[in-house]
Amino acid sequence: MNSPCMDYGLVQLWSGNLKNIIKKTFGGLSTEYYLRQIFFAALFSAFILYVVAQGEGPIQYGFIGLLIANTLLYPYSRFVYENVVGFILGRQVFFVNAIFMLVVKLLTIALCWCLAIFIAPIGLLYLYFRNSK
Repeated sequence: MNSPCMDYGLVQLWSGNLKNIIKKTFGGLSTEYYLRQIFFAALFSAFILYVVAQGEGPIQYGFIGLLIANTLLYPYSRFVYENVVGFILGRQVFFVNAIFMLVVKLLTIALCWCLAIFIAPIGLLYLYFRNSK
């Protein structure tokens, strides 16, 4: 007796549509950009893990899962942030104190990382539609 999944052609669905969707979304960023953003996200995650490990209680598995999810989704969250800021500011150049700029950069990294699970789906949708044209 055949299973309903085999009758529907689940294998064909995977090799066709789903594979195409994943390629258009998760594969939508350049490798260089993705790896650079993963590097900063991993540093941020390692810092948070270090701070939490200094506490007295054990580290929860759900917390580790959230660290991993936010780290993997951070590049897409950052992509959304950079596109929105680029749209608002255009090609304007600002001359500011380097320390101030570093603090702002760290704050935006923290914000994008902490909200990656919410912001990244917007970036993934944008990449899908941009790469579908």
